[in-house]
This record gives sequence, C-alpha cells and structure tokens, in this order.
Amino acid sequence: MTKDDGSAPRRVDPPDLARPSGFAHAVVGTGRTVYLAGQTALDAEGRIVPGDVVAQFERALSNLLTALRAAGGEPAQLATLTIYIVDMDDYRAHAREIGAVWRRLAGTRYPATSAVGVARLWDAEALVELQGTAVLPA
Repeated sequence: MTKDDGSAPRRVDPPDLARPSGFAHAVVGTGRTVYLAGQTALDAEGRIVPGDVVAQFERALSNLLTALRAAGGEPAQLATLTIYIVDMDDYRAHAREIGAVWRRLAGTRYPATSAVGVARLWDAEALVELQGTAVLPA
C-alpha cells in the first residue's frame, strides 16, 4: 500500500453526487501515465483459474497489480478501472466479497471505476476482466 505522501492521484468526490462506495467519482493525476491491459483470471500457463466470480476477480486483480508493480506503480496510483462482467447479477450478489478482495489487495483508495456487462470475454471461461490506468509521480 502507498502512504499518502502526495504522489498518488487525488480522489475527487463532489458533495453534489451520491456518496461513492468502492469507487471515486473523479481522479486527478499529474505525472507518468501507465495504461494497463485487460487482465482476466489467467494463471502463469495462460489458463483461466477455476472458481466463481470472486476467485476470478481476485486473480484478475492480482494480475493487474502485478503488471502495475512491474511498471513501477502501486495500487493507490490507479486512476481508472474498468471491470467487464459476464454475469452482472452474480457479480452484484458477491459485491461484498469482491470488495473485501479489493481492500485486501489494493487498499481503500479507489480509482474512478466503471462496471460494464458483456456477453462474453476472450476466454469463454472468464467471468471478469479488469483494465486500468495509473498515474505515477513524474
């Protein structure tokens, strides 16, 4: 986790909008931008790990954070996150568990986030895919 030393993007949640839960309404960043490719629950051999949407979310987030760290970043520097979801009802039913996974792996500094329902992902077994953008200090 990143300490709040001013290098992480600044979250903006206007009081005129509903209080966000698990996301930020806007994120302001100054520095180097890292564009993170969509990550599913692929293991090191390129196979989707077995399990439900929570297990797949955990692996996809782990993969995204691995790519971010390899680029020199940390979870708190995520500015945007798009979550592609095959079964939105199932995802919503597990939202608390998914939120617990997020907090354990990435902390409580949420990026500006969108969740998009899709018919399927590249790998037919994939239930969720995460794509993001991070802002690192200049």
